[in-house]
Amino acid sequence: MSNSEVRVRFAPSPTGYLHVGGLRTALFNYLFAKHNNGKFILRVEDTDQTRKVEGAVENIIDALNKLGLDIDEGPFKGGDFGPYYQSERLDIYKKYCDELLEKGMAYYAFETPEELDEMRKLQQIEGRQTMYDRRARDFTQEEVKEKLDSGIPYVIRLKVPLNEEIIFEDLIRGTIKIETNIIDDQVLLKADGFPTYHLANVIDDHLMEITHIIRGEEWVTSVPKHIILYRAFGWEVPKMAHLPLLLNPDKTKLSKRQGDVAVEDYMAKGYLNEALINFIALLGWHPGDGIEEEIFSMEKLVELFSLEKVHSAGAVFNIDKLNWMNNDYIKNYDLDKLTELLIPYITEAGYDASDFEKTKKVVSAIRVYLNKLNEVGEHIKMFYQDKVVVESDEDKEIVTSEDAKKIFNYLIPAISETDFSEIENIKNLFSEAQKALGIKGKKFFQPLRIAITGQTHGPEFPLTIQILGKDKVVKFLGEWR
Repeated sequence: MSNSEVRVRFAPSPTGYLHVGGLRTALFNYLFAKHNNGKFILRVEDTDQTRKVEGAVENIIDALNKLGLDIDEGPFKGGDFGPYYQSERLDIYKKYCDELLEKGMAYYAFETPEELDEMRKLQQIEGRQTMYDRRARDFTQEEVKEKLDSGIPYVIRLKVPLNEEIIFEDLIRGTIKIETNIIDDQVLLKADGFPTYHLANVIDDHLMEITHIIRGEEWVTSVPKHIILYRAFGWEVPKMAHLPLLLNPDKTKLSKRQGDVAVEDYMAKGYLNEALINFIALLGWHPGDGIEEEIFSMEKLVELFSLEKVHSAGAVFNIDKLNWMNNDYIKNYDLDKLTELLIPYITEAGYDASDFEKTKKVVSAIRVYLNKLNEVGEHIKMFYQDKVVVESDEDKEIVTSEDAKKIFNYLIPAISETDFSEIENIKNLFSEAQKALGIKGKKFFQPLRIAITGQTHGPEFPLTIQILGKDKVVKFLGEWR
């Protein structure tokens, strides 16, 4: 390959949402490109028109942009190697397919779908591998011409060399050997004139000067077909790396049955973009010996990333780990930015978020409890309620005790005289009340918290008091004395 610059591609099909496995592939390509000062290309594999979903490309690009994976070339971006939609490159594929026919590396096949089904059924009955039986491989030129002239529908198949061993080096898995006799004579060009994955990808990767192919391990078995094509064209084979599978906690392949797999679902629930990228990066990759931390910025991930540190074993998608990581990001996020992100969730939960400064204080009080942003409604009720409801008999007993009444009677007038603008003033008030009443610690604070919030636990209490304001606090206490 003449180009020495590292060039990688992410090549999704526009069949719907961006899968977390697709995001991992895109991210590893992006990190590898940026670590090596290379280019990250987006190419759309839309040759299967029956599965195409309108708007899918836009959604994928939007998700990548939001997550900080900006493409260097691709749809809506442009570049010197377009078009970047495979459906717009059909003439190119036809040209190279004709070249394979001329070289005797491909052939016409005329079987109907029914004939192919019958072939597979017979192979299954006989306990053989289901694959094309190569019946059209040895048609004479005259036989082929007769069928073409008769208008019989056809596909073009790859003529896989027999009795050979394809050996290749995978940057993650090492040396891999596959016998050609178990490789199907793959369809290259379908009856509708559209190429299959195998033909289109080899041609596009070569013409777009892709230096490294980083994709999922499900494509390992296809590599020999691609190598045969590269050899047939006389092209250099790019370096290849096949990423491990993403697994459910029970070690089955990650699937919708056991949880969300769409990136947009995680984003909608309020997983921060930075946390999601950080978590996905650690699925099958580790920065190396001696590095214990798990929180990395995008810049740090770019600096540390290498394919040598990608594992070959499957990576477990642990939602508890993601929740922990997202919570860590939420706790340390810029408060103004976090508040802006949370306002839609607060509004959706039915609370008024129009007062930004008050909302920001509420967020600062409860952020430590959030694993994801859509949980905010569960934690902020106390700041917006007009009446405190105490449900348990035990809590009612605490809040109606003689000690509780002493505390409330002491504090109600004192609160009215206290400047709530500073947290320290509220802390000092509580300190003085405990000394004056001789009621300290849990016995002092528990009745207060229950009377004011309806809960036994919660955010920092002086901050809670400050957010609620004098009037509400006095009102709530007055209802219990």
